[in-house]
Amino acid sequence: MKTAIISFAHMHALAYAKYLVEHPEAELVAIWDADSTRGKEMADRFGSDFYSDLDELLKTDVEAVIICSENVNHKEHVFKAASYKKQILCEKPIATEIADAKEMIQVCDEHGVILQVAYPVRFVPAIQKVKDLVQAGKIGEVMAVNATNHGQMPGGWFVEKELSGGGSATDHIVHIMDVLRWMLKDEVKTVYAEFDTRFYDIEVEDAGLVTLELESGVIVSIDPSWSRPKTFPTWGDVTMEIVGTEGTIAVDAYKQHSLLYNDTDGKIQQMPWAEDMDAGLVNDFIDCVKNDRKPFISGTDGLRTLEVVKAAYEADELKETVLLKRN
Repeated sequence: MKTAIISFAHMHALAYAKYLVEHPEAELVAIWDADSTRGKEMADRFGSDFYSDLDELLKTDVEAVIICSENVNHKEHVFKAASYKKQILCEKPIATEIADAKEMIQVCDEHGVILQVAYPVRFVPAIQKVKDLVQAGKIGEVMAVNATNHGQMPGGWFVEKELSGGGSATDHIVHIMDVLRWMLKDEVKTVYAEFDTRFYDIEVEDAGLVTLELESGVIVSIDPSWSRPKTFPTWGDVTMEIVGTEGTIAVDAYKQHSLLYNDTDGKIQQMPWAEDMDAGLVNDFIDCVKNDRKPFISGTDGLRTLEVVKAAYEADELKETVLLKRN
């Protein structure tokens, strides 16, 4: 399956490229990037052809694309790829505006192409095990969830609101919300949030707390802060404590690691040994395309998580609980 990557602006593109190259039934044949220096470097690194003209790339026999451009450019790139009948895996968040996400879903439906959104946390074995336990009723009726998606401040375009759509809330709420919707088969009813910029001299938020009530009555708290220092041994975390009427489950998506005391680079590093979630995502997308099946993580899943982000920003601005408006 001939595949292309549209932009290496997002750091996850490196992992996706690695797993495309390693997959026995796929190949990374083409790369486009608005930054031609970066694009040519990545093309050399992964043995692919670099295209400075995206239309020229999309005119080739490439079957599928992975879009890793800046958040604000997702819509343009999804529209263009869909118009050339390419199957699409789009980095999260699906878009920066709800109206754009809806149009992206519609245009992919009209052209008959897959639109899968990159939520790799679903592919963490520990998260999958917890989902199975919860859905089997092993902790009874779920009452509350306390979750975190802390991280290091990524810098670059991530802290430029016109390109990213927002700061840590935009970056991190969506991962937790996607897992919770999938795990609990529930939707958000109300949202309250407070955000601030406490750690860095940047224009967007780097700290906050979100409190949600789901339609079933489950209460959820999410800390999506960029609170991990530069010296932290990994980029961040994904944790959840799920409280039920008959028990509690705690899960740490990155718990399976070894510590490397790296004197060469002068730092301590967490070296994960669990199955890689990005590999799971890429492998699932390839299988989805090859077997012409519906995506495991759909455009609508991306829209639902974006709605929560937008409601959280509204709640922070109004300083009151808001009723989520589902589109």
